[in-house]
Amino acid sequence: MEPFLIILFISTLGPVLGSLIGILKRPSEKFMYDMLSFAAGVMLAISFLELIPESIGLSNEWICIAGIIIGALVMYLTDRLLPHIHPEFCSQEYGCNLKKTALYLIIGISLHNFPEGMAMAIGAVTEIKTGLAIALAIAIHDIPEGICTAAPFYHVTGRRLQSFLVSASTAIPVIIGFIIANSLYQNISPELVGLIVGATAGLMIYICADELIPLTGAKTANHSTIFYLICGVIFVIFLKKL
Repeated sequence: MEPFLIILFISTLGPVLGSLIGILKRPSEKFMYDMLSFAAGVMLAISFLELIPESIGLSNEWICIAGIIIGALVMYLTDRLLPHIHPEFCSQEYGCNLKKTALYLIIGISLHNFPEGMAMAIGAVTEIKTGLAIALAIAIHDIPEGICTAAPFYHVTGRRLQSFLVSASTAIPVIIGFIIANSLYQNISPELVGLIVGATAGLMIYICADELIPLTGAKTANHSTIFYLICGVIFVIFLKKL
């Protein structure tokens, strides 16, 4: 199978697998937080060891800095303007109109997933192993979102298949973002590619700092999430040796 298709397949796994779990059985919180910590480790390692040096190599330090700032601002504005969901939302009280709330979140998550799809396409301008690792980390990050959208929708409608399909549809913007970015990277200047690579690093650092690390650190009493984060970093270093 072509690397492009492999990354595209992985990019759909997070929302689809999360939606499936949401209508079947929710995994333990410990397992979920450990996996999110692993994803954080992968994202941070790729950002600092792969993307930032790649951005500087394609352009220069100032363009890389601008890209990081742009990527972080894009995610910040997305969080501010669109309804988003954090994994802990599953344990909170929903609003009085649960169906409306679930649909609202599904729409917001769909739009929120578009820049994540673009981030996965970074494999087009760096090593394919980097693209695969990014896709895997973001897919893991998207699983709780799938769970937390499919479960309330299923609770309201009682329709398992419909709930799965509606929630899994949040993978579509990921695919669209991936395809658009993959096409752009092949037809733009190295300096602009460097800016986009830097923005991808900023995007992933923001996700780790805003969601993954604070959440997993606050929700667990032991130190397992710390070691899973370290395992994520080691995983990326190991990939470079393959």
